[in-house]
Amino acid sequence: MNILMILTSHAQLGNTGAQTGYWLEEFAAPYYVFKNAGATVTLASPQGGQPPVDPKSEEPASQTEATRRLKSDAAANQLLAHTLKLGELSAKAAEAFDAVFFPGGHGPLWDLAEDPQSIALIEAMWAASKPVVAVCHAPGVLRDAKLPDGSSLLKGRHVTGYSNSEEEAVGLTEVVPFLVEDMLKDRGGAYTRATDWQPHVVTDGLLITGQNPASSAPAAQALLKLLAELRQR
Repeated sequence: MNILMILTSHAQLGNTGAQTGYWLEEFAAPYYVFKNAGATVTLASPQGGQPPVDPKSEEPASQTEATRRLKSDAAANQLLAHTLKLGELSAKAAEAFDAVFFPGGHGPLWDLAEDPQSIALIEAMWAASKPVVAVCHAPGVLRDAKLPDGSSLLKGRHVTGYSNSEEEAVGLTEVVPFLVEDMLKDRGGAYTRATDWQPHVVTDGLLITGQNPASSAPAAQALLKLLAELRQR
């Protein structure tokens, strides 16, 4: 079982002067779900190397068992320090991996949502009948992904992602380049959500989306379930 995880390389939180990046729990929790299941995990990012982590996700209140495990995991931190460049992935990456997983954080809204290599990979994975998973802000990376007929990959799909009220609660509604909930609806997605900060995962065929950080481990578990089902077909 080979799983590709793609992290943001974007570190600037709009024009606020603050830093952003990937959300620590949204990488750590799925990573250990996959590793505990015996998966091989490959990490990539637009620029390669060490992806920026949102400093707020490193604050004490945001720590979990998975994030604490990551802090002392030399092998995992070595992988993080040397993520592959998206451009270095083989043209046959969709054949090499069983699924692609996008952790969130605000960073992906600025780079991965517009990155042509990320979009092409999503489209290739979809064409190869491989699962695509995105959590929290990361469903934003699906904004411009299209089906062969030119329609949005999101059209008619049951999806979730970071809600407008969650964005408002962290005071960034006017900072982010777009609101995930609004975009998913605008692209024709059938958006659902749970109460703010509560886990909520939606599986629609090969697409799995999670609403917020609390949804990251459940989304990874949903992926393992889906992969098991695909192997039995």
